[in-house]
Amino acid sequence: MDIIVNGETWEIEPAITVQELLISLGFESDRVVVELNRQILTSSSFAVIHLDDGDAVEVIQFVGGG
Repeated sequence: MDIIVNGETWEIEPAITVQELLISLGFESDRVVVELNRQILTSSSFAVIHLDDGDAVEVIQFVGGG
């Protein structure tokens, strides 16, 4: 199944959750904002929302500095 992550096409296993995707991409879920098909998700929903073929995901990572 194919999804789009930050503008790039990725092939993933069916029934993967947003949380599983974040882990596989190396993101820490407490340091990102995720948009799925133009809808911003709450972090509590990452583990229960399953991705479907053709979904568009945008991941924005918080970066600290000083």
